[in-house]
Amino acid sequence: MSHLLTDRTKVRRIPDRGKYQEHELFEILDSSFLCHIAFCEANDLPVLIPTAYGHDKGFLYIHGATTSRMIKRLEEGAPLCFCVTIVDALVLARSAFHHSLNYRSVIVFGTAEKVEGEEKNRGLKIISDQILKGRWEEARPPNKKELKATTVLKIQVIEGSAKVRTGPPKDDAEDYSLDTWAGILPLRQQPGKPVDDPTLLKPIPLPDSVLNFLKNG
Repeated sequence: MSHLLTDRTKVRRIPDRGKYQEHELFEILDSSFLCHIAFCEANDLPVLIPTAYGHDKGFLYIHGATTSRMIKRLEEGAPLCFCVTIVDALVLARSAFHHSLNYRSVIVFGTAEKVEGEEKNRGLKIISDQILKGRWEEARPPNKKELKATTVLKIQVIEGSAKVRTGPPKDDAEDYSLDTWAGILPLRQQPGKPVDDPTLLKPIPLPDSVLNFLKNG
C-alpha cells in the first residue's frame, strides 16, 4: 500500500493521530457517502460544498449538474480539498476544556478529471452503491437527456491523510478527583422506518437494497 504523507498532509496538531497508508484512508472513505469539497472561484473566493461521493480502488467519484459552479470550476482543473468526517462519540471530560469527539476523518488534496462514456456510467453506479448498495439495479437508469445534463468527475487519492481519535477523555491530573461524571457517549447514524411514497400506484414490497441496509447497516 502507498504512503500518502506529504508536507501539507502531515498532521501537526496531535501528530500521533495521523494516518497515511492507503488502506487506512480507504477504510474511512468506504464508511461514509457525504463529503465536503473546498475550492476557490476564479476570483479567489473560497467555497465549501457538501456532496455525495463514491470510492473505488483509490478513485473518488462525484457528480452534479453540468451548470453547477463547483463542477464547472473543478472541470477547469482548480485545486481542491476533499474532506470526510465521521463522528463516533462525544468525549465528556471532567473539565470543559478537555471535552472532545471521537472521530475518523480524511482529507485529500488534488484535482478532478471529467469522465465520459462507460466510465461515466460506472462512476454514477459507484456513487449510488456507496449510498445504498443494490439500488442502481432496482431503479430506471439515466436516459440520454439526464446523462447529458450530468457531469461526473473523478479524483485520484495520491495526497492525503486521516486523523482519528478514540478512547476515553484525558483530564488534567488534578481533575481526576472531581465528583463529575466523565466518559464517552457513542453516536451512530442509523435508518428509521421506511415510508412509502404516497404516489405509489399500489402497495409494493420493500426492495432488497433497503431490506439489506436495514438488516446489515
